[in-house]
Amino acid sequence: MARYFINIMYKGSRYAGFQVQQNANTIQAEVQKALHIIFKQPIALTCSSRTDAGVHAASNFFHFDSENIPAPQQLNKSVYNLNAILPSDIVILSIQQVPVDWHCRFTAISRTYKYYIYQQKNPFYADKAYFFPYQLKLASLQEASALLKNHTDFTTFSKRNTQVKTFNCDIFSAQWSNEGDLMVFTVEANRFLRGMVRGLVGTMLRVGSGKISTNDFNNIILSKNCTQADFSVPPQGLFLMDVKFPVLSIT
Repeated sequence: MARYFINIMYKGSRYAGFQVQQNANTIQAEVQKALHIIFKQPIALTCSSRTDAGVHAASNFFHFDSENIPAPQQLNKSVYNLNAILPSDIVILSIQQVPVDWHCRFTAISRTYKYYIYQQKNPFYADKAYFFPYQLKLASLQEASALLKNHTDFTTFSKRNTQVKTFNCDIFSAQWSNEGDLMVFTVEANRFLRGMVRGLVGTMLRVGSGKISTNDFNNIILSKNCTQADFSVPPQGLFLMDVKFPVLSIT
């Protein structure tokens, strides 16, 4: 039995999320359907990072096990055929055989997300960024994001009823920047809690708009109380950019 990683890119606007759900269309459901058609066998996928409805990904991963997949040199043709039948908003970047003990969720060593904000009305950004037409101080946002590396317990930024063993996350980098006419929050960590990035962004926007201070933000982190965080920012501004694995990223 061999194990394979699927690297996938998608626009999440039309989907109810990444993982299979009853009575809702998802990224996983579309990919499993395409795999069944091309490989003529049912293939159960395990997902790396479960993005919510409306969230996008430049790179996310599934893994699956099979004894009947074409030889590695033929996988490029399979990728071409899969993309030919997948919806236009889902693209398989690669299928690669990996060690049998690799797991696309637990073997990953970090994930990187970006959240995009635009402040001047622009129809081309409407489904890929958050329109926030209020004054923001980039310096204040940068001060808030710099605090994140001082903490490991992010209970405050986990939505209720999340079944996890720990709320600890190691944040490797976090910063706000300008990319053209977009304001962007970029964060890399070993793991993220449910709703965490949107909770961080929403709460830091309160700092950037002067509603709370950086000290208030630090106290919100320390409170371990999710009612203190602002999860209201919409999903379309959020992109999973990269999932890194030991030695090299799978591409």
